[in-house]
Amino acid sequence: MPMDLEVAGMLREAGKPVFVMVNKVDTAAHDRGVDEFAELGFEHIFPVSALHARGIDIPIGQAVSRLPERLAKPVDETGEESQAAAEPPLNIAIVGRPNVGKSSIINALTRSERVIVSEISGTTRDAIDVPFEVETDGVRQRYNLIDTAGIRKRRRIKDAVEFFSVNRADKAIERCDLAVLVIDAAEGVTEQDKKICDRITDAGCACVIVVNKWDLFQAGLEKARKREAKKTAAQGGHKLSRKKREELMYEEFGKWVKSNLFFIDYAPVIFTSATEGFQLDRLLEAIRYVSSQLQKTTPTSLLNRSLQAALERSPAPSSKGHRFKLFYATQVNSKPPTFLLFVNRKELLSDNYTRYLIGVLRKSFGFEGCHIRLVAKPRPKSIEPIRRKTTVKSRTSKKVTKREIQKIRDETKRKKDAKKKAIRKGAKPPGAKRAKKRPAKKDRPRKSV
Repeated sequence: MPMDLEVAGMLREAGKPVFVMVNKVDTAAHDRGVDEFAELGFEHIFPVSALHARGIDIPIGQAVSRLPERLAKPVDETGEESQAAAEPPLNIAIVGRPNVGKSSIINALTRSERVIVSEISGTTRDAIDVPFEVETDGVRQRYNLIDTAGIRKRRRIKDAVEFFSVNRADKAIERCDLAVLVIDAAEGVTEQDKKICDRITDAGCACVIVVNKWDLFQAGLEKARKREAKKTAAQGGHKLSRKKREELMYEEFGKWVKSNLFFIDYAPVIFTSATEGFQLDRLLEAIRYVSSQLQKTTPTSLLNRSLQAALERSPAPSSKGHRFKLFYATQVNSKPPTFLLFVNRKELLSDNYTRYLIGVLRKSFGFEGCHIRLVAKPRPKSIEPIRRKTTVKSRTSKKVTKREIQKIRDETKRKKDAKKKAIRKGAKPPGAKRAKKRPAKKDRPRKSV
């Protein structure tokens, strides 16, 4: 009760209307104990039971009636709602191993202490949604940043809390549109990073790779570069400028990251430092670029032309004498980019050839940072033809009417019935062999003893 009085004093100083909901009042017999809470000094006191859903509607209804009217949506000159307000925000999940700087990146982007940051791994326990807006060239873009718990190996999960934290991080990957994979620059690409990438590709969301804590790694790398530069200068080699050395350093490290994460090499690699705010603007630029690629639609004519040219350059390997044929292709979804291929046989499209076609699509249309899906749909089998006699119209490749087909069937049935009737009367069926007459017993030759 003393803590309740302390909270009541804080609420009274705020000067806002206060509703007191006394919980665990399961029956009407417990209503008499609600009078004790009048000591808090508030007018509106409601006995409720959250477990049995008793008495909750009344305070909720009164609270809603006191809310201010909803503000009108922004309207442009044409009278239509602005595109930024109409479109839902882009869900961006910040994922990675524990203690790689995921929460620090969110605080640096939002320029606030929105989530808790600590050097102790496992500080973040739940997936937290952080609304975020950016205005670029007069266009306001809305994002929903999802701070997730660090995903460690299953065998290293110690308690139930961490188990459910990892499960919620997996669900955040499934519901996001774009995943930002954060890697520790000092530790490099680990086995767990590859497993997290595998979860991202299974979910089908777009991806941006962030190499965080670059300031810690760059100090040691710069010393090694200086030692190498001194050796090169002593040997009479060409000395590179500082800017050129940094570009080569980023390029080499980026290639090394993509070579280790070869199954997600389509994702851009950004080097950042959340504590110093290093290259966070490039991270936002990469997110905007990948989100624009995610919303791209491919013209059907250009899509079919590119795929047919790829088939002519490198045909798919045949299986059991069957050749892979592509009849038609179209884009059916954009998040992720999904293409429906109408083919003759679905089983002829192997995994290796699927990766080849995806590479052709990336080379032709971009889709950088996006996971591309190809769905093969076999052509439906034709209906088995009805055996019928060739007519004059069928010889001239004209369509035979149903009446003519029924006439042929009736005539065939009539001939079969006439043949059966003749057999019952004693007539021999056509093609039947004549039975050989057996000689009498007295005419048979005797066996010699």
